[in-house]
Amino acid sequence: MLQKNTYKFFLSLTISILMLPQTAFAQRKNIVVEQDTVPFFRGIAVSADLVGPGMLLLGDYGQYEGALRINLRDRYFPIIEIGIGKADHKNDLTNIRYKTSAPYGRIGVDFNLMKNKHDDYRLYGGVRYAYTSWKYDVEHPGVVDPVWGDVVEYGGKDIKCNYHWAELLIGVDAKIWGPIRLGWSARYKSRIKHKNDEFGKAWYVPGYGKNGSKRLGGTFNVILEF
Repeated sequence: MLQKNTYKFFLSLTISILMLPQTAFAQRKNIVVEQDTVPFFRGIAVSADLVGPGMLLLGDYGQYEGALRINLRDRYFPIIEIGIGKADHKNDLTNIRYKTSAPYGRIGVDFNLMKNKHDDYRLYGGVRYAYTSWKYDVEHPGVVDPVWGDVVEYGGKDIKCNYHWAELLIGVDAKIWGPIRLGWSARYKSRIKHKNDEFGKAWYVPGYGKNGSKRLGGTFNVILEF
């Protein structure tokens, strides 16, 4: 009886050893990763920001901005943003009025952070380099000379400045219907280099916002993707 059981054990062991290469091969076949056949160039998108016009409507500065974005394999999105920044602000304490209307531009790239990069929903991380060169006017009703009583005018027209800054952003967008998408972004802005004039710091920088070394901003975009 013992001899018979021993024989069955060694027979089973031999069959198992002989079947190992076939089992391993079958497992390797099951875990083959499919190639991503999506084309390198996936299309372009144009968009318009709604936050800037809303700021102009409700406040004393804002911008009109549009963008052109290229889709590379649903992962990388080089982008150009161009706009016109406007401001018409009067300080109630000093009676100084600041006015400007000038273009600005940004260039950068967004990265799709979603695991499924071909999904209709996208989560972006992005970087931008931005620049503007603009002119502004400063108006003041004048200061009365305490000695002579004359009104001394204060102000200037077509005062030239320029500004370089960088932006880091996080954003999302989603397909709504057909080529229409909606999206938003939150942005951290940091000044790189700037040039002021004899009047000192400009009150507003087109595309950047109120002057300062750091700013926070955001966009809400209507997008047409082709």
